[in-house]
Parts: sequence; structure tokens; C-alpha cells
Amino acid sequence: MSVDALQAGSFLLVVVALVKPVGVYLERVFQRQKTWLDPLLVPVERLIHRILGIDARCEMDWKRYSVAFVSFSVVNVVVLYFLLRWQGRLPWCFPNVMTTPMTPDLAANTAVSFVTTTTWQAYAGENTLSYFSQLLLAGQNFVAGAAGLAVGVAFIRGYTREKTENLGNFWVDLIRALLWVLVPVSVVGSIVLVWQGVPMNFLPYAVAHTIDGGTQTIAQGPVAALEFIKNLGTNGGGFFNVNGAHPFENPTPLTNFIELLAIVVLPAAFTHTFGRMVGRPRDGWVIFWTMTALFIAGLVVCEWAEGRVHPAFAHEITGGNMEGKEVRFGVGGSALAAVVTSNGATGSYNSMHDSFQPLGVAVLLINMLLGEIVYGGLGTGLYSMIFVALLALFVGGLMVGRSPEHLGRRLGPSEMKLIALYTLLGPVTVLMMTAAAVVTDAGRAGLTTNVGPHGFTEILFAYASTFANNGQSMAGLSANSVFYNTTTIITMLAGRFGLAVLALALAGRFAAARRRPAGPGTMRSDGVLFGVLLAGTAILVGALNFLPALALGPILEHFSMHP
Repeated sequence: MSVDALQAGSFLLVVVALVKPVGVYLERVFQRQKTWLDPLLVPVERLIHRILGIDARCEMDWKRYSVAFVSFSVVNVVVLYFLLRWQGRLPWCFPNVMTTPMTPDLAANTAVSFVTTTTWQAYAGENTLSYFSQLLLAGQNFVAGAAGLAVGVAFIRGYTREKTENLGNFWVDLIRALLWVLVPVSVVGSIVLVWQGVPMNFLPYAVAHTIDGGTQTIAQGPVAALEFIKNLGTNGGGFFNVNGAHPFENPTPLTNFIELLAIVVLPAAFTHTFGRMVGRPRDGWVIFWTMTALFIAGLVVCEWAEGRVHPAFAHEITGGNMEGKEVRFGVGGSALAAVVTSNGATGSYNSMHDSFQPLGVAVLLINMLLGEIVYGGLGTGLYSMIFVALLALFVGGLMVGRSPEHLGRRLGPSEMKLIALYTLLGPVTVLMMTAAAVVTDAGRAGLTTNVGPHGFTEILFAYASTFANNGQSMAGLSANSVFYNTTTIITMLAGRFGLAVLALALAGRFAAARRRPAGPGTMRSDGVLFGVLLAGTAILVGALNFLPALALGPILEHFSMHP
């Protein structure tokens, strides 16, 4: 067995081992059952409720829950925007740290990016942000991740309740996600990263004198405070421009492994939380194993593609495509990270995807275009896959003449309209923005060096990434312009709030309806057959929506390299 296969296998084994205990813990947290952290955190929770005037007994219907979620995010966008614009007047702004000004359009893009957990970065963090701003964004990683987790929990409640309009209280769910999940895990994870060599200080950048008489500025700062939560909260924005490829963010193979686990474990475990909360653990496992099968398929293709080199250099280079990759991770560690981050709604890359082989890029692109259905983000990954499951049940039911139901919830015309809107929002937004960029001078101006199918892929990749609230990019696209800062704001907002509100609306309809007992005409959703139908539906819908665009980009580039 190769080292790369051993690494990937070990990673999946750890994820599988953690799904059940973490899933049980999440269920206990949001069902307000007893946990070992309660003696410490319950008094803190009560104090926060008292200060903010939150009544934990007052629940919200889907409309009020959506308004709370969106309004909380809007306030965060406004606060972040003005603080980023005024960062020169705030603490920890050393002269040799913030050397590049943040324009109004870039500040707006950055604010929206971090609030939507996209963390699309059209700037170099070590040159553009002060230490205060970096910590401000780290704080946003906490609250944005917690907000997404809260929406996911509210969606599950839609399945667990009947004849009620209530889905819980957004503010209560937000606070519990912060106190019981994100904060304690991040504290422990950050300490481990510091142990492994990730800096955590507030010193000015160091200046080193080279042997030829020159100088070199070495960026440092409170890196560990941002690094772990950016992965755990499925945010991904790096302290440094090159993100996880920088040795201060990701110094060793062990930190690479730990940071990838931080991305995957919570969203993967959330499938088990879903199964337990709805009283059908087998359904949760079917969803998890379907996600894992799709993950393995993408990883195999990406590893195979990156293990090859361009045919023109096949006789001169061995060891695979190492362009744009760190030697300390190699092809295996880089491909594993790329597949994890593109699936997990966390653009915390450790290699430059612009240098990947066309088929390697295609895997990452497809992962994002499918809509965060393989593990995905906090909360979003689960309900994105559930929407695919509902579509699969509808299509499968039509083929065999069975009732379109899921866990006792009937899929009527109103529900199918919401599912159709959810399914179409991504393709319409991504493809329209890509077309606008391709046909306008402002859009094509971002292609500084690459044209043809590779340039088209860079543009498509940017909008797929921002809609999926992922944030990773192909570095060949110069995205810091008014055009790209504005258009990516639109895709980020659609991907975050458009999908979340539709999910809450569907959950509200499920909660208000009466649960229907399973009958002889009900299609089972807890077996291998449904898992195959689920994966097939995801691939088929993705192909119908995006295959022509993929054919113009990475597929065409691949065949031009391998005629």
C-alpha cells in the first residue's frame, strides 16, 4: 500500500470512528440534554440570555427564524465593513503589517465573504489586514459557523415535529452552537497547532538580513487564533495569502491531517445527529455512506490525475504533478486537502489549484457545483443532501409508482416547488455570472495570463466557489476589481441566504403537517438501493446543469493535452 493510500485510508477511518460519538453529542446539545460541559456553560448561557433579553421558551416559525438569521448576518456585514474601512485607526496596526489599503468594494466583498462563511479573499491577508482585523474576522468565523449550524438544527426539527409552526429559537441555537461546540473545540485545536509551530503573538513583522545584504520581511501574528476556527467553522480564509500552503498556517503533515479533520468531522457527524433526532439512525447512516462514496470517487480521480504529469514532460519528470504543491505534503496530501476543502465548503487549500491537472481541477469544480452535498458546511451540507434525497424520492416514486414521501412527510406540489427552486438557484446564479464575466471586458480583464479553456475554468471556478460559500480560487484569476468584488457578493448572498431560507421554508411546511405512517406504497430510504438512487440523482442533476460548462473548461483542456 502506498503512503498516499495509507494517509487517505487513515483519514477516512478516523472520520468514520468519530461520526457516532460527535453526532450523539450534537444531538444532546441541541435537544438540551445533559452534557459534561453543562456545569460550566449553563450559567454562562443563562447570563448571556439575561443580558440580551432572550426568552429560551419563546420559539419561532420558519419566517421569524429566517428573519433572525438574515438580520443577524446583515448587522455583521455592516459592522465588519466599517471596521475594515477604519482599521488604520484601530489597535495593532503596525506600519509594516498593513501596507495595502482596502477599497470600499473590497471591504464590502470581504465583509459579505466572512459573514456567509465563504471567506473569498481577493487580497493578501498579511499585507492588507491589521492584527485587530484578523482577530475580528476570526470572531466572525465563530458566529457565522454557529449561525449555519443553527439553521441546520432548525431544518432537522421540521422533520421531528408535527402540527406546529415552530422550529426553535435562532438565538438560543446560535449561543449553544458557540458555547458547546465551536469555542471549546477551537480552544483545544488552537493549542495543538501552537504546539506544532503555528505562531500566536502580537509582535511586529520580523525583518531578516540576508547573506547578500538585502532584507526580508517575515510575517507573523495571532495566526493560531484564526487557523483552527477557519476550518472548524467551514470558513477557510487564511491569515496569509497562500492559506494552508504557508508553513506558519500549516507547518507539518500532522497539522494538515488535524485541520482536514476539523473541516469534515462536524458536517459528517451531523448526518448521525439527523438520524437520531428523527428516530431513524439508519437513514442518517445511508446519507453518510452515500456522501463518503462520492468523496472516495472524487479522491481517487484527483489522486490519479495529480499522479501524472503533462505528456510533454513525461520522460523528464517523475513523482507526479508537483507544480504548485508543497514538498512536505506531496501529491497525496495536496490532493486529499483539495478534495476535502472542495467538498466541505471550506476553501482552506494547501496547494495552488491553478496548477492542478485539468481532471484534478474538474473534481474540485464538480464537488462545488453539486452544492455542498458531500459533508458540506455546518448545517448546509445536511440539508443540501436532504434536498437531493427528496428529489430522488420524487423521481424514484414516479418510476415505480410509489408515493413521494420521506420519513412520514408527503411531498406535495408546494414542497416540490421549493425543491425545484432550491435545485435551480445554483445553476442559474453560477452560469449567469460566468456568462456575464466571459462576454464583458471587465470580466475578461481578470484573466491576466490564461485564456482559452483554462481561463474559462478559472472564471467558472470563482463563481462556483462563491455560490457554494467555499472561497477557494484558482490563483490565475485577478479578482480584486469592482466587477468581481460586486458579482461575487451576489453569488455569495444567493448561496448562503437563498438556499437557507428555502430550507427553512420547507422545514416549516414539514413541521406544520401531520406525520403520515409508512405504507406499502412508501419507498424506503434506509437501504443500499436508496443510497444508489441518491448518488445517481446527485450526479445526474449535476450533469444536466453543468456538463456543457465543464465541457468548455476542464474537459476540453484535458483532451487538448491528451489528444
